[in-house]
Amino acid sequence: MAAHAYIGSFTSAGGHGLTAAGFDPGTGALTALGHNAEVPNPSFLTASADGRTLYAVGETDPEGSAAAFSLADPAAPKLLGAPVKVRGGAPTHLALHRGHLVTANYSAPGSVSVVAVEDGGALGAVRWVLEHEGDGPNQERQEAPHAHAVLPDPTGHWLLSVDLGTDSVRVCELDPASGELEVERELGLRSGIGPRHLAFHPGGEHAYVMNELDSVVTVCRWDAGKGSLRPLAEARVLPEGTQGDNFPSELVVSADGRFAWAANRGHDSIAVLGIDESGERLELLDTVSCGGSWPRHLTLDPSGSRLYAANEHSGDVSWFDVDAATGIPKQAGALALPAVSCVLFV
Repeated sequence: MAAHAYIGSFTSAGGHGLTAAGFDPGTGALTALGHNAEVPNPSFLTASADGRTLYAVGETDPEGSAAAFSLADPAAPKLLGAPVKVRGGAPTHLALHRGHLVTANYSAPGSVSVVAVEDGGALGAVRWVLEHEGDGPNQERQEAPHAHAVLPDPTGHWLLSVDLGTDSVRVCELDPASGELEVERELGLRSGIGPRHLAFHPGGEHAYVMNELDSVVTVCRWDAGKGSLRPLAEARVLPEGTQGDNFPSELVVSADGRFAWAANRGHDSIAVLGIDESGERLELLDTVSCGGSWPRHLTLDPSGSRLYAANEHSGDVSWFDVDAATGIPKQAGALALPAVSCVLFV
């Protein structure tokens, strides 16, 4: 089980950059061990399968970056070479896929960059940039494409790119030899919904799209053979009649596929959703306080029994014990860190 967590934050808003934290699996408590601010705004993180290398975006404009860190000393991540410019602005998300690091670049025009990963985990050159095209009806937020997330499907063959600006999810195929990324299909969602992130059901046949501009999750059927998504239903992440602006951010699904949790920025809550046995129906069971303000990211600990919220505006990571029977989180502690944006267990 992981003994460390890594926390990204916005240095432009007073954050410490990349924070290494000790993790107590008995209590869930996090303890800050040290900080590394060599990469500006490391707002999202991922790690290699062997846990030896950590990767971060540098969410800056007009051009962002990606960086690799050695975890040879887990308490003190060490930068592996200089950060690589990704030839796109404000990268908000990243994933490892078929021997490459892929970033979702939010700034107009939104794009996806493919970066080579060298032996030893360091980053090489940008091998491909796929520019998205299109827009949406919300001219303040959807005047152009805004790629917000990239992730492989459960088979590891396809790469999905979620675009807030075009109300769509692109299903792409990456050629590991050339680094070329090609769009095979594009799923259009309801106009103005603003898709931000996506999570798969552990059964592998359903995907759930978290939408930022409307407080709903879109339930989709996923056909891995064809690489196609088909919308089936929507589920709200706020109680009926809730007033005020809300911008959902992250969605995570339990390992047994019974529950999902959504972060609500504005309402400052965590929505608890029950998932039926088919995986096709989500129901809002409850909302609980996120323990702070503006929960930008949610994640589960390695045991799946605790939920962590990175509360950007209040500057803290809150953790919750999750009731295995009901899925309801109960806050158990918090770690103060300014401008936090992501938590990763390695």
